[in-house]
Amino acid sequence: MAAPNSLSGTGNPTGAGAGSGSREFSKALLDPDAAPPSGLVGPDGKAAPKRFNVYRNNVIVSLSEALGQSFPTILSLVGEDYFNALARTFVTHHPPETPVLMWYGDGFAAFLESFPPLAAYPYLADVARVEWAWLQAYHAADAAPLDPADLGAVAPEKIASVRFARHPAAAIVTSNWPVLDLVRANRFATDTVVNIDLDEPQSVLVTRPDMDVSVFLLRPGGEVFLSALFEGTTLEEAAASALEKTSEFSLADCLSDCLSSGAFAAIEGY
Repeated sequence: MAAPNSLSGTGNPTGAGAGSGSREFSKALLDPDAAPPSGLVGPDGKAAPKRFNVYRNNVIVSLSEALGQSFPTILSLVGEDYFNALARTFVTHHPPETPVLMWYGDGFAAFLESFPPLAAYPYLADVARVEWAWLQAYHAADAAPLDPADLGAVAPEKIASVRFARHPAAAIVTSNWPVLDLVRANRFATDTVVNIDLDEPQSVLVTRPDMDVSVFLLRPGGEVFLSALFEGTTLEEAAASALEKTSEFSLADCLSDCLSSGAFAAIEGY
C-alpha cells in the first residue's frame, strides 16, 4: 500500500491534572509546537526549554512506539515513516488516559476512520479493530473454554433454549473488508503470498481459549449468530436472526466453529 501524501488534523489536547499549571504542562508535553510551560526551570533555577523539549520528545516517541507494537499490521500497510507521523498526530490529539502503555490506543481505529488523509484507505480502521481485539484477547482473564460434551449432555428438547457465556477473550469484528487476509499478509504470514480481494467482506472471531490468540474467519451469518449469543439470546433466537439476515447460514457449521474455537466459557441456562 502506498502511503498517503500528507498528514493534517485539528484538536486541542489536554491532559489530566488539577489546576491550570498541570493542564498547561500536559498540553505543552504533547504539542511539539507549544512553548515550554511558564515557570519551568532547571536545577540552576534558569528556564530549561531544551530539557523540556528532550522530555517531550521522549514521551511522544514512547507513545508512538507503543502504538506501533499494538498495531503492527497498520505499520506494515502504511510504512514506518508514515506510521510514525500518523502516531505523532494521534498522540498529540489523544493523550493517554491510563499509565499502562499496553492499553494505549483504544481510540486508534476510530481515529483512522475519521482522519481525512486516510479516506482512500477505509479498511485500515477495521484492521486496527482486529489488532486491538487481538491485544485485548492476549491480556484477557484466563478461562477454560466450554467443553462441547457439556452441550451434548443437554436434553434434545431443551437445546433450543440454551444460552452461552462468552469466553473472556472472545470478540467479533464485523467488516466490509478482507480484514483477516490483510492481517495475515502483513503480520502473521509475511513470508506467504496471500491473495487479497478488497471487495470481499470478512468478519472474524478473535479469542484465546488457551495460551495463544487465534483469529477465525466466520462463515456467512456467523457474525450475526455469535453476536446474538454473546448478547444472551437463546440458541434458537440467535439462529433465527442469522438465517433472517443470511440465507446461507448453517447452524450446525457455525455452532461447531464456535465450540471448537473456544468462543464460549459455559452454558448459562436453558
